[in-house]
Amino acid sequence: MEKIEEQFANLHIVKCSSGTEEPTYLLGIDTSKTVQAGKENLVAVLCSNASIRIYDKERLNVLREFSGHPGLLNGVKFANSCDNIYSACTDGTVKCWDARVAREKPVQLFKGYPSNIFISFDVNCNDHIICAGTEKVDDDALLVFWDVRMNSQDLSTTKDPLGAYSETHSDDVTQVRFHPCNSSMVVSGSSDGLVNVFDINVDNEEDALVTTCNSVSSVSCIGWSGKGYKQIYCMTHDEGFYWWDLNHLDTDEPFTRLNIQDVREVVNMKEDTLDYLIGGLYHEKTDTLHVIGGTNKGRIHLMNCTTSGLTHVTSLQGGHAATVRSLCWNVQDDSLLTGGEDAQLLLWKPGAVEKTFRKKESMKIASSVHQRVRVHSNDSYKRRKKQ
Repeated sequence: MEKIEEQFANLHIVKCSSGTEEPTYLLGIDTSKTVQAGKENLVAVLCSNASIRIYDKERLNVLREFSGHPGLLNGVKFANSCDNIYSACTDGTVKCWDARVAREKPVQLFKGYPSNIFISFDVNCNDHIICAGTEKVDDDALLVFWDVRMNSQDLSTTKDPLGAYSETHSDDVTQVRFHPCNSSMVVSGSSDGLVNVFDINVDNEEDALVTTCNSVSSVSCIGWSGKGYKQIYCMTHDEGFYWWDLNHLDTDEPFTRLNIQDVREVVNMKEDTLDYLIGGLYHEKTDTLHVIGGTNKGRIHLMNCTTSGLTHVTSLQGGHAATVRSLCWNVQDDSLLTGGEDAQLLLWKPGAVEKTFRKKESMKIASSVHQRVRVHSNDSYKRRKKQ
């Protein structure tokens, strides 16, 4: 099997999304897990106009659009067993739509507690549990849980929470990620710098907390990696990178695999630059972790991650003209979807005949979620802590 570095270096743009009337930043991407012969492979994209657009992956044309009105949507995730899509909302709900049906209202609504403003969420691997993280209100920053399953006694489309964790974060819960194959394990990240791992099968919050890791800065991205997904990686809003190994919790081996306070200062990009981090990519078949970053002019950098540090491997260019905010790697066909501030959704595939596109400039839009999108600077976290 080719190494992922070679696959990545061989990627070329094969499709660019069709234009829309309202240009928006593309903040999040997910693809349908239920690919069936003769049916469209769907892509869901979170846009900065507070909507989710559904695309046909092969043609990248917009099929339908869902709005979180009156709230703003945060995050987008397909269910694992059907074509339902979820998004957290600032109106204190998590909304669920059927991606194959155009309708204004969600098919399910998961209501939070009074004053909840949800800014992160995830659905576990068996589609039974949703967990959403809140902004800090007064002294509360919560992880709220719901049971997704419908039963014959309760056919209501609105569901109340199962409960919440309230003691383990002291600031906005910016990230929530369930374990890819263990339905009871979840990790959360916060503006307080803490990354907490929970086993939600345990009855109370204190005992459910497996371990706490400290990134010392506001968390922007977290994910699972390693064999059996026993490792956790974390990125921060000031471009730090951290990597921990849960296998070593009860051993004398080092728990921290890697600790980099500012990736931009330590990675040798040769004649190029690294302006920000986009996300992580764990390749299960090769047991390798990669970190994806980029430049403000739209180039995308792949870095190999080992305990010795991050090493620049290859770059993608010629597609985006502005900051890339989201990506989604498909292991089945080794394709990559990317979205950015130039309002473009691009599909990259290995070994394809490269198509050329006229680059779009960054869309400087006046968006109501402008304060929520990432600001790539050294002092963004420091400014926030002073406020």
